[in-house]
Amino acid sequence: MSQLKTAMAILIEVFHSYSGKEGDKYKLNKSELKNLLETELEIDGGERREIKDMMRDLDADGDGEVDFQEYVTMVAAMTMVFNEFFQKY
Repeated sequence: MSQLKTAMAILIEVFHSYSGKEGDKYKLNKSELKNLLETELEIDGGERREIKDMMRDLDADGDGEVDFQEYVTMVAAMTMVFNEFFQKY
């Protein structure tokens, strides 16, 4: 399998390993998003305000949860930020 296919499979696998533990199995609620960010990206989700703000920003359709498309948008945006950061150094 190519590196890109592997990366895509991992993105899908990570999303579904956190989604649906509490409710809709195809969406991340605030708690599931917090667990994903803390575990996978080592982002401290202890600040409720930060998680709430991130959830609001990601939740494009306003349903109070993050679906797969919104999750992929988040990963792509974070990847672009990291790319710019590492290009400077």
